[in-house]
Amino acid sequence: MRDFRFGVNFLSPGSADEWTAKCRRAESLGYDVLQVPDHLELPAPFPSLIAAAAATGRPRVGTFVLNAAFWNPVLLARDVVSTTQLTGDRLELGLGTGYVRAEFEEAGIDFGTPRTRVDHLERTLTELQRLLPEPRPALLLGGNGNRMLRLAARHADVIAFTGGEAVPGSTDGSMRLSSADSVHERVTAARRFTAEYGRDPEFNILIQQVVVTSDRKSAAADIATKMNHLSAEEVLEIPTLLIGTAAEMADQLAERRERFGFTYVTVLEPALEDFATVIDRVRG
Repeated sequence: MRDFRFGVNFLSPGSADEWTAKCRRAESLGYDVLQVPDHLELPAPFPSLIAAAAATGRPRVGTFVLNAAFWNPVLLARDVVSTTQLTGDRLELGLGTGYVRAEFEEAGIDFGTPRTRVDHLERTLTELQRLLPEPRPALLLGGNGNRMLRLAARHADVIAFTGGEAVPGSTDGSMRLSSADSVHERVTAARRFTAEYGRDPEFNILIQQVVVTSDRKSAAADIATKMNHLSAEEVLEIPTLLIGTAAEMADQLAERRERFGFTYVTVLEPALEDFATVIDRVRG
């Protein structure tokens, strides 16, 4: 069983001093990877990661994840090579297909279909394999469907599970959290695919919310009232939420490592401080 790794996905832009300060704070709190997503209203990934690496000494830096549809594969390879060099080989390259229709429309890029978006991601992987020199950055692929999980099983060093699913009937990319059973089914599929290729990638999960409370059941009931597809009991089980005291959340991580194989855990920036107490518990 792998040891845990912990990442934080930064969402807020800021000045150079503000960015440096929060990257150094994350490093001091024990985070292993400083990450940046790829959404139009959020910080630009590659310059932000170069600045994060310059501000820190230990953590790796990663895209979590790039929307492959936004990138010409050849130009992406150029940016990956430069970022790898400028971060001292600390880059983890995370890729996904993109899912928010409004962002595609704003950027003037065809939203297409799930199939065409995966097609483009697959072409991107082929080009990166052709163009990137050795040593290449670790590759993380995020997704949920069988085709994406199979691609990840074949190529990725890390499979990042979304822990979410499209809202039934939605066409704009709206997502909802999946039940624990649904996530387990996706993990089982991924394990089947990795076995076919004789590979053993790391499994990542993105924690959507860290809820510090001494009353887990009450907090779960409150969350369930904002959803129409999960009960309070199911909310307590889903791997994309952590609910409870620091000790209880550490126990939840251990249980989920055993059940799902999640050893690489990412939280969102608002949970930076609260989750650090969990990291301390996990590492003793």
